[in-house]
Amino acid sequence: MRIAEISSPDLRHTQSPDSIIDLLCKVEAVTTELERHSPESPLPESMPANLRHILIQLSSLAPFQNSVKLHIWKLSYRLWNACIDFSNFVRTSSSKITEEHAKLRQVSADLLYVAVDVSGVPSPYFKCASFFYKTGTIWHELRKYDLASNCFEKATDLTSKVEITNVSDREERRLLLDLHIARAKTAWEVSDRNLAINLLNRSKIVLFGVAENYIALVNQYMYFGKLVLSKNEVCSVNDALKLMSEALDLCEKGLRNVKKPDETLALKELRMKTLRFMAASHLQRDEFDSVLKCVRVLRDSEKGEDHPSSSVLAMKAWLGLGRHEEAEKELKSMVVNKGIPEGVWVSAIESYLQAVGTSGAETAMGVFLGLLGRCHISAGAVIRVIQRLVADCVNGEGDRPRVKVVADFVSNDKVVALFSGELAAKERSGMHALLWNCAADHFRSKNYEVSAGLFEKSLLYVPHDIENRSLRAKGFRVLCLCHLALAHLDRAQEYIDEASKLEPNIACVFLKFKIYLQNNDYNGAITQVQAMPICIDFTPEFLSLSAHEAIACRALSVAVDSLSRLLTFFSTGKPMPTTEVIVFRTLITILIQQPQNENEVLKYMKRAHSRFSDLGPERFFGTGEVGRREQNWFALNLWNIGLKSGQEKNYDLCGELFRMCAEYYGVNIDGQMKENNLMVCKSLILAVSAILAGEKLSKNHLLDNEVKQAIELLERAGKILMSATVNTCIDDDQTTMIEPHFYFMYTLSAYDLYARISDTESKQLLLIKNYANSKYCNTNHLLQIGLNSSEGPRPNTEVAAFCLNTCISLLLASSSPDYQTVALVLRKLITITSVHKGNADDGISDDGVYGMYKKAYRIMVGLKQGEYPVEEGKWLAMTAWNRAALPVRLGQVVEAKKWMDLGMDLAGRVAGMDTYRSCMEDFVSRVEKKVESQGHLIAES
Repeated sequence: MRIAEISSPDLRHTQSPDSIIDLLCKVEAVTTELERHSPESPLPESMPANLRHILIQLSSLAPFQNSVKLHIWKLSYRLWNACIDFSNFVRTSSSKITEEHAKLRQVSADLLYVAVDVSGVPSPYFKCASFFYKTGTIWHELRKYDLASNCFEKATDLTSKVEITNVSDREERRLLLDLHIARAKTAWEVSDRNLAINLLNRSKIVLFGVAENYIALVNQYMYFGKLVLSKNEVCSVNDALKLMSEALDLCEKGLRNVKKPDETLALKELRMKTLRFMAASHLQRDEFDSVLKCVRVLRDSEKGEDHPSSSVLAMKAWLGLGRHEEAEKELKSMVVNKGIPEGVWVSAIESYLQAVGTSGAETAMGVFLGLLGRCHISAGAVIRVIQRLVADCVNGEGDRPRVKVVADFVSNDKVVALFSGELAAKERSGMHALLWNCAADHFRSKNYEVSAGLFEKSLLYVPHDIENRSLRAKGFRVLCLCHLALAHLDRAQEYIDEASKLEPNIACVFLKFKIYLQNNDYNGAITQVQAMPICIDFTPEFLSLSAHEAIACRALSVAVDSLSRLLTFFSTGKPMPTTEVIVFRTLITILIQQPQNENEVLKYMKRAHSRFSDLGPERFFGTGEVGRREQNWFALNLWNIGLKSGQEKNYDLCGELFRMCAEYYGVNIDGQMKENNLMVCKSLILAVSAILAGEKLSKNHLLDNEVKQAIELLERAGKILMSATVNTCIDDDQTTMIEPHFYFMYTLSAYDLYARISDTESKQLLLIKNYANSKYCNTNHLLQIGLNSSEGPRPNTEVAAFCLNTCISLLLASSSPDYQTVALVLRKLITITSVHKGNADDGISDDGVYGMYKKAYRIMVGLKQGEYPVEEGKWLAMTAWNRAALPVRLGQVVEAKKWMDLGMDLAGRVAGMDTYRSCMEDFVSRVEKKVESQGHLIAES
């Protein structure tokens, strides 16, 4: 009987309170609204809340008359049916059941629960329990497990009011089992595994010998077992086996209790399925003997029809026991079983390869080829097997047999044909990628022979059409690289020629460049470098790579050409692989390594100077410490090469190098140039010295403009020199002190150059006086300047006299004078005075020369014997004596006597001149007597 058909008295004639009538009218009004609501529109959120509020009020008025209860049942069913209509619409529209819909179901069940003990309705408790069960199922789907559990528990309480023995209806019996299973599933979801299993065990009392019930409960045990097994934990495998055992026991009990053939068949299939899962569980625990036992039982039960998984399980068990021959037999037996799905035997081959390794690769591929002849094999399956075959390669010598098997297999005509056609385009691309990546791994491990074979086989999976032309060219290029690494230059040339025909680009040119390098054909390599910028896809990075390759091959001429071409692209605004200063530095480093390349070095140094003059030093060299290091590198190399050129007497080049060196040292980076000022000064001094040395060597006089340029360089050096001297005097900072010989070189060069311009003598004398007053002055340098000014092509007697007089003053002021030098200076002064003042008044000339001799005598007085050079002493004594000859002939007795006395005095101070002195004294006596006799004659007359 339907609820709607049960007659109920008119509520208006009952004695029920008005409040119950009002509440029921409100429920009916909301129900009517729901029935009229369009299922396409979402349910109002307020509707379930309003009904819940009415239900609470209605529950507080219980108990009710039976007529009221019947009315409540009608309203509950109307509300439930409206929810069913919404559910049906949701399922057809592929939408999800909302929480609002579940709340309405819950209200409908709770409303029925208020009037559950109604009279006149058959099995009211089971009907109400059915509402709660279905509502709980919806909450379970929405993952509201606490609400679902409450529904299932209410339903269980309702059904418990009826004795199980009194339940005869098939649907009611099934409801009892479904409730137990539902509660178990909910408990499992909230991680109450023990309660879930307990509830499943309780379910065994409500099977009622029905096959469907056995199957449902077994499937739930199996489901829980699979979930536990999926965790891959040892303890979980034990729990899974227990669940599988319970399922197996239920199958056995079901087969004993169920008699219908069709129901028995379903239970048998479920039993075998359970056994297979148990075998899988044993396999996961490495209980291989137990796996084989399960397989034997399965094969006995299957009556000759071997299930596909049985062979796989048996093979894996034999592999686990290390009995590869039995595993191989199981694998080969799968070939004749046409019912084995593709995924099963692919999985079997993967397991076999993983366990057996390289030794089983050939067998596995043989089985695979056998399957290709008997079964429908997809290209995707081939990819899976090849992927497994190459997955465990370690890129060593042990991989060669396995890789060879792979190469032979993928080049088999049957396999290649499997990937032909438009339908297999995706798989063909996948196979190419698989082989390519494997080859690339071997290439990175420098296993070039293996990688070349795999790259070559990958080309079998690239169609010969225009669309794949670029891919084929890429394959040929990488094969060229492999054979280059193996030094198979002819093969490499063949492959790159093929690539060039398909897709001429910069990569082809670069690889040809590498081949020429390997063949030591440097002209050919330079030709390829010249061809690079013409390519459409050219980037300057290829020139940088070419330079690196050339340097690695010690092909320095090729490296120079590559780097020089790379320099031309820095002014184009293109992205560059490195900075310009690094390219210049690398290029110059290469040139320095080669002999007789100083002119080339200078050329690129000038080019770099031009670039940083245009860009600014900080943009070219860099900022901070990095920039200063770069600047000093260029300057220091110029300095070293300049010194080398000077030692080789290549003075013209030396001068240019030092002039450029000064420019580099003079660069101002971050406002800090002070520490390089002295190097600028030294470079300028050396540059001018080289110019003058070159003039002397070539005997070609400098032109006026060249003299002017040299003077300008020295004037720059002089400004720095003077400032450095001041700093040194004030701060006594040795780091800013220039070496004395540089100051001397500066002075000597300036003296030489000033001699070639007007107002020579005054400038020269001022220059020498400045030098003499500086702390860098020393007697040797003064002596050299004095000698040079007296003997050079443009002598300056005034400067020479000043230098020599200053020199002798400094020597005598020393605590231990060098009398050898003193004697040399005295002789030179006497010579200069005699020569350059000989045409003047003799008295003046003689006084000047006589004064120098007297000075020499005073120096010699007090010296130990031999301390003053003997030869110089003899020279002084003899020349002083000889100077009396002319006055004697002229009758100038007083003058002659003065020189003769001086000669005798000097001879007395020189060892070994005693005989000379005796002769001198005798001659003086005779002269004196002669003078006296002449005096008497004059007096008598």
